[in-house]
Order: sequence, then structure tokens, then C-alpha cells
Amino acid sequence: MRIGLCQIEVGDDPKENLAAVRAALAKCPGAELAVFPEATMVRFGNRLADFAEPLDGPFVTGLRELAAERGIALVAGVFEPAADGRVYNTLVVISETGELTGSYRKIHLFDAYAFAESATVAAGDEPVIVHVAGTTIGLMTCYDVRFPELARALIDRGIEVLVIAAAWAEGNFKEEHWTTLVRARAIENTVWTVAVGKAPDRSDPPRGARTGVGRSLLIDPMGTVVTDLGPFPCVRTLNADLTLTGKVRAVIPALDHRRL
Repeated sequence: MRIGLCQIEVGDDPKENLAAVRAALAKCPGAELAVFPEATMVRFGNRLADFAEPLDGPFVTGLRELAAERGIALVAGVFEPAADGRVYNTLVVISETGELTGSYRKIHLFDAYAFAESATVAAGDEPVIVHVAGTTIGLMTCYDVRFPELARALIDRGIEVLVIAAAWAEGNFKEEHWTTLVRARAIENTVWTVAVGKAPDRSDPPRGARTGVGRSLLIDPMGTVVTDLGPFPCVRTLNADLTLTGKVRAVIPALDHRRL
């Protein structure tokens, strides 16, 4: 499977961010799946409710058009309106023909490091797997990576690739936590893991702190770092040999050894 890791900058204008998606897809030759960050629609630090749209709104419609135009399936982060005035932090999955094939509302909200995501974001409540680009993927968003039980629930639903999208906040040890947790989820589940973070903000957002550390990762089922995109905007397309999963699990059958 050929996967594009699209570590883009995200700004305050959804139209400009959609143009950044278009430019990134043009740099994914032969990709079957392109993964974009959490909050691709608009960066944190804005009044998210002012930008939130239903999944048939103009931003997701634009993503669908771009996916069909390039013939590449994609995952990207958007915001949906919630009934109580907050928003859902949602990942959408769009097929290479432009079909909206699935969506995941972030379950674990980042109420940590003196930040309260739950003040403006409502939590989802269901793990989501999606069949796209000839494989089955499971979805996690940013803070979700700290909860191994979610990754395991996705594995038990039969995923072949774990996709994690993030706009990881800066802070003491935060970057180390990100890279360590992503590798841990790959190792303990012996699964290909695609983790794409937003490139760091270059300017202060309208409200709140800067987010994004980059460091997008492709990790194989043995825990090998196939690529680390570092801290700058970058798009890289790489091959993931999905047959490696079975070979690793034959050597390390930890999933079969579970007793709890």
C-alpha cells in the first residue's frame, strides 16, 4: 500500500487550507491513501463553532472533489456542529472516487496541560473502522493515542492500518510523548501505524497557544520508524508492505497470548 503523509501548515481560512490539501495531494505520486492532520479545516485557537459545518458542507465537499480529482483516498480533520453549541472534532475518510466512506468523532478530549478541549468540543463515543483504498483502517485523533484500549478495540475489529491524526500541542516532553506513544501503539498491536501531525504554527492563532510539532511517523508492525518528517512542512509518499504484519505476528503472537 502506498501512503502519503501530508504534514501541512493549517491556518485560519478554510479555503486556504483546502488549497493546501490540493497542493499536498499533487505531491503524492501513486498514493492510494493520503493522511492529513487533525483540524485540517481550521487551526485551533479560532472560535471553532464559527467554522463548523455538517459533513455535506463546503469543506468536506471540497475534500471529496479533490480526492476524486486525484484518485487518492484521504483522511482529514474537520469540525462538525454539536447540538449544545460546541463542535465535534471529526476525522473524515473519503474514497478515491470522492465518496464519504466514514467519519470518527474524537472520543478522548484534551483536558490537560491547563487546556480544556471539552469547553468547546463535544466527545464522540464510538470507535470507527473504515474500509478504504483496499484495506481496513482504524482512526484515532491526537490525545486518543494516550489510550491504548482504543487502539486495541480497533485491532479487535480487524484493522490492517492504524491512522492517527494530530495537532499535537507544544510543551515540556510533549514531542517525546508523541513519538513514544505512536511507536508503542504500533509495537503492542503489531500493526502498521500512520501518524500525521500538523506542521508547527508560524504565527500566534487568534485565541490560544500555538499547536503542532510535526514529527509525522510511519511505523511498521515491528516498531521500526520507516520515516519521521521532522518539524517542518513536508509531504512524503511511502510504501507499506501489509504482508509484513502476518510475518511479525508469527514471530510475536502477543495478540493471541492475551489473558485479559
